[in-house]
Amino acid sequence: MLSAEKNKVLTQVGPGTPMGEYLRRYWMPISGASELDANPIKAIRLFGEDLVLYKDMGGRYGLVDRHCPHRRADLSYGLVEEIGIRCNYHGWLMDETGRVIEQPYDDIVNPNRPRRCTTKAYPVKECAGLLFAYMGPQPAPELPIWEPFTWENGFREVVISEIPCNWFQCQENSCDPVHFEWMHENWNARLNGQTAPYSAKHLKLVFEEFDYGFVYKRVREGQREGDPVWTIGRVTLWPNGFYLGNHFEWRVPIDDENTLSICWFFMRVPKGREPYVQGKVPTWVSPIKDADGRWISSHVINQDIIAWVGQGTIADRSKESLGASDLGIVMIRRRLFEELDAVARGAEPKAVVRNSNVAGCIELPNITKKTSTEGITLEEYDNYPLLKVRLKGFRHCYGQPPEVRRAFEEAMGIAR
Repeated sequence: MLSAEKNKVLTQVGPGTPMGEYLRRYWMPISGASELDANPIKAIRLFGEDLVLYKDMGGRYGLVDRHCPHRRADLSYGLVEEIGIRCNYHGWLMDETGRVIEQPYDDIVNPNRPRRCTTKAYPVKECAGLLFAYMGPQPAPELPIWEPFTWENGFREVVISEIPCNWFQCQENSCDPVHFEWMHENWNARLNGQTAPYSAKHLKLVFEEFDYGFVYKRVREGQREGDPVWTIGRVTLWPNGFYLGNHFEWRVPIDDENTLSICWFFMRVPKGREPYVQGKVPTWVSPIKDADGRWISSHVINQDIIAWVGQGTIADRSKESLGASDLGIVMIRRRLFEELDAVARGAEPKAVVRNSNVAGCIELPNITKKTSTEGITLEEYDNYPLLKVRLKGFRHCYGQPPEVRRAFEEAMGIAR
């Protein structure tokens, strides 16, 4: 367990807090690029700051203070121009760097004014259908291009939810393999009315640190140690992600009590359907409660959310009783405290990339790389249970829109 004071260090993420300042040193996914197609301005809250994300008419992305530096009007009701975002109150225009480049009336009556004011602004970059923001000190590190972002001939989608709890209890889930056995198999079977014997038990766990996070490996009943889940494993991506071969999950702090869940999915089209070039990468919001206000439990990540929010808005780790299955949890907590101390001494944070050649394509351990890159025929999907299930429906998040499902079926060649 942790003391209340140490728990605060891990969970408080606002400006000036140790963890908030630490996480700001990483590029964070904050949106799907296609979210801004219908409306180019989106109000967003990140790390306790109220901001607006926008795409101007020139195609540039910006992330600026939600309130205009003039009289604090709400820029989420502003308008985009060829360059920048304009306040709807008095027409002040800001570019993506936060410079005020027009003050319409002031420019008429005082055209020779030497300096204009600025507003808070953070850089934004697009990659693989995602928008990433950097909110830390300059110079900004390179945006890491994870190898799956470079894969071709695949259908991608971005799924977003807002979770009413602290970021860290969501992230701890990423280094907790035993929960798969109980939550996603045994409990899920009961939810579906099945009373069959419990699923295969975990027999052995290993957690290993590497450059970009931790890898967990496991052996379950009936599984040999040559299985890829033991020899390769799965990735807890530093500092707030999870990577499972053909999809990523990130838990981005909104504030101390809310988390933005951003997921990116890739599905290789069957052999024989190449070349497949996807146009727009769809972004959709996954609901987390049903019409009666109950947490939705039908899909994998929705089940995870029930575990996260069930710990309370901010988990009280002074009351927990950790066991043998929690070794990975202990490791990432310890590593975070070490990181905070190191950064306070001036060290570079773990997994921050400064070399553009390295950042251009970063490979991660992946037990399904061959099927994701080389592909398999449609007939061979029967030999891959998880891929077979994916053809039948989107099992990860509830609420996939019908138009996204249709686009997926057309890409995979299974549309009727």
